[in-house]
This record gives sequence, structure tokens and C-alpha cells, in this order.
Amino acid sequence: MTLPPPQLSRPRPARHQPPHAQPPPTPGALFRDRARSWLGPADREVLWLYLLTRLSLWVTAYCTRWLFPGRSGTREPDPVLASFEQWDWHHYLQIARDGYFPDQSGPAQGGDRDNREAFFPGFPLMLRAVHVVVPHWTAAGLLISFVAGAVAVLALARLARRYLPDARGERRTVLFFLLSPCAVFLAAGYTEALFLSLALPAWLAALRHSWPLAAGLTALATTVRVSGLFLAAAVALHFLLVARTRAHWRALPWLALPAAPAALYAWYLHAHTGDWLAWNHAQERGWHRTFHAPWDTWSVTWNSAFDRLHGTGYAFMFQAELVTMVVGLVLCVVLVRRRRWPEAAYIGLTLAALGTSYWYMSIPRSTLLWWPLWIGLASWSLRRPRLTTVWLCLVGPLSTVFAMTFLSGRWTG
Repeated sequence: MTLPPPQLSRPRPARHQPPHAQPPPTPGALFRDRARSWLGPADREVLWLYLLTRLSLWVTAYCTRWLFPGRSGTREPDPVLASFEQWDWHHYLQIARDGYFPDQSGPAQGGDRDNREAFFPGFPLMLRAVHVVVPHWTAAGLLISFVAGAVAVLALARLARRYLPDARGERRTVLFFLLSPCAVFLAAGYTEALFLSLALPAWLAALRHSWPLAAGLTALATTVRVSGLFLAAAVALHFLLVARTRAHWRALPWLALPAAPAALYAWYLHAHTGDWLAWNHAQERGWHRTFHAPWDTWSVTWNSAFDRLHGTGYAFMFQAELVTMVVGLVLCVVLVRRRRWPEAAYIGLTLAALGTSYWYMSIPRSTLLWWPLWIGLASWSLRRPRLTTVWLCLVGPLSTVFAMTFLSGRWTG
């Protein structure tokens, strides 16, 4: 009589010995798991592209400090952070550090008249808050733009996902956006990245009919730039086009929320200056943003660009202003023809504001805020594959030139 072979079974643990328990996950592991569940592969690819372009801008900044130092003949370049301390940054820094009226005296009472009240308070307030943790002011500003830019490109990719059926569309959209001629302003301590990190999610919320969220984010965007009011108009128009049920119309009062930051800021300036239009008057004093007929504005800009009235640096920038105005007008016409009324209203209001001053100013920078442009280019490239190659070969070098122009302090000549 033979014994049966032993059964290959896992021995049971003794009753008095508890089974081995899994160790609790670390906070880092929990964060990674949640990030992976929220960020899909396409999102991670977009962020990787964003990081690579940030690295390329820092390489450009390093080279610029050596090739174009602030002082001729110097043997030691300025710190690389100094490359980003240009133009409007000084206004944001002064507001964040000293406030709008450090001596409790507005322009009407003999203040410093640097026209800092022309800048909305959203970015300076954020800069002051981050400065509590990051002592270096410039580093704090760059950190704000870095984080906000990441949020903006993710939102832009998800917007493209809603408009473009091809999965390649969102990556193309972000690629065209990050290699645009004025992309350097997304990395600098300027308002573009912070504005987009609020405006693009606001538009996403509007497309999903989440009206309280859309209104709240638009209101926050309005604290950063006056362009938030143009976005509010687009959100309101979209609401009117899609609202059908009584439940939709109950959200109508939310659409007034974006006007609150502008009204509060006007009240604050009036309390210090006695002028309800102090913001507009500061724009007029500092940047010649007085109202002119559009054809007069075009004529002045054209003469400044080609009639040798200014140095070559200034003339080149005026030429860029003219080109981007034409691009904006073409974009607006395309949006109208496709019956994209809210986006057309947003672009049209932007062009109306920038195209009725004494001359064109800041239109190239404003293209960063025109998300229909980047989604439209991506859609076009899906039908015309060579467009991507043309963009990389022509606009890529132009982006480097613009970046070096800004980083060397030669942006306006």
C-alpha cells in the first residue's frame, strides 16, 4: 500500500500569528498615484514638452547674458536671473513690495507718477504671497509663471481635445503655443501664464456648462488682466447661445461676478486719487493708449515701422505689431465664418482695445492669450502635415530671436 503524494499547498499561518500586513503607503507614493490617476499619458507628454521648452529658454537666457551683457567690455556677465528683470516686471515688483501708493499719495497729489496703477493687482498680490516662502523676488515671479504655465498647457491640451477629434491635435496645439514667437513671456515674471491658468479652465468650465465655476475663474482672471472682461463677455455670449432650460437660466446671476474685481479696483483707485478712471488715465499717460480711429492707429504704426522715424529696434517691433494685427483680424474672420461667436467676440474685443490706441502696442504678446489661434493651427496641420515642419523651421528661430531680444533688454529697441 503506497501513500498518496503530498499536496503542494501553502501552509496556513498559525492562529496565534496574524498574517503579514501591507505597509502603509508613503505620502510620496500617494501623491504619485493620485497624479497618475488625474494625469493621463497625453497630459504627461504635454508636461514633458513644457519642461523641455522651459529648459531651452533657460539655456537661451544663459547664452544671452554672455553674448549681450548689460555693460560693454565687461568680463563677467550679470546673474542669469537678471535676464528676466525687464520692463513691466519692475512695475509688478514695485506694486508687490511697496503697494500702489507707498506714500499714501496718488498721482493727483504729486506721487511718483510711474503709472503703476495701470496694472491690475492679481499678479502683484500673488507675487507678495509667494515672496513669503521664496525670498528672492525674481525667483518668486518665475516660480509663479512656471507653475501657472504648467496648468495653462494642461488646460489648453484639454481644450484641444474637445475641439479636435484626432489625438495628435492636443500635442500639436501645445507645440505651436510653446514655440510661438512671444513664448518667452510665459516664463518671465509677467501676467500671461497666470492669466491663462485661470482663463483656460474657465472656458473649459463654460463648455461643460459649469457656470458658477466658469464665472469664479473668470473673475480671478480679471484680477490679473483687463482681458478677463473680454473673456467674461465670451462666457456670457456662450451662455446665451446654449441656455435652454430653466435650470440653466438660474445660473444667469453668476455671470455678473467677473465685473466685481474691476469695479473694486476702480473704487480702490478712486479712494486714493479721486478719479474713477485712474486706471485708464495711467494707461494714457504711460503708454499713449488714448482713443483713436482704427485707421489712424494703423497709419501711425505703419509710419513708425517703415518711415525711419525710429531706430531699427523700435521699427522692427512695430513691424511685428502690424503682422500680428493682421493675424488677429484673419482669425476673427475665420471664427465668424465658422459661427464660433463667443471666441470671435473674445478676439474681436481684444483687437478693438489694442487697435484703437495711438499706435499698436503689445499685440504680439497678446497672441499668447488667443487659444483659438493655436487650436486652429493644430487643426490645419492635421490636414496639411507640412505645416508643422514649416512652423518649426520658420517660427522656431523667430522665437529664439524674440527671446534673446527680451532677455537682453532690447525688446523695445
